Amino acid sequence: MISDEDLMLQFQNGSREAFEELFARYRQQLYRFFRRRISNDARADDLMQETFLAVIRAKVRYEPRALVRTYLYGIALKQVSAERRWQSRRPDAPLSDQEASAPQGDTPIWIKQALTRLEEMDREILMLREYEELSYAEIAKLLHLPLSTVRSRLFRARLALKTLLAGDVCQ
Repeated sequence: MISDEDLMLQFQNGSREAFEELFARYRQQLYRFFRRRISNDARADDLMQETFLAVIRAKVRYEPRALVRTYLYGIALKQVSAERRWQSRRPDAPLSDQEASAPQGDTPIWIKQALTRLEEMDREILMLREYEELSYAEIAKLLHLPLSTVRSRLFRARLALKTLLAGDVCQ
């Protein structure tokens, strides 16, 4: 099986098939990434497609300094941030800030509610690790944080989530 990085380099050299393979490998993962963060299915799909359009537009600037997966999630995080900024500027926006940052999709409601109560950066680190299954190093690179910060914030987020869930279950 060809690595993602080799596919990206082939795409950079003009291979449409290489791009199609990358799209097939990451389409569902990125859709789920957006769906956990955005409550609208159609908008999550649009953002997933916009992520791949950004890859197409930037193919000449791509440098294999990180895993393609990290590169794609970096673009996706920027898309989510832009979407949240856009939503916050709309007076008729259907979502509150907390709902806009709450994980959506297949997560049970009590976990969604507990996650919304975490600090935003802790929540994002936890979601990148647990849902997107990124390594500590990938998260550090993606969020421009030291590895030790990712580890400590992840530990803190897990502990806070455990406390929140234990409190909700007991109530």
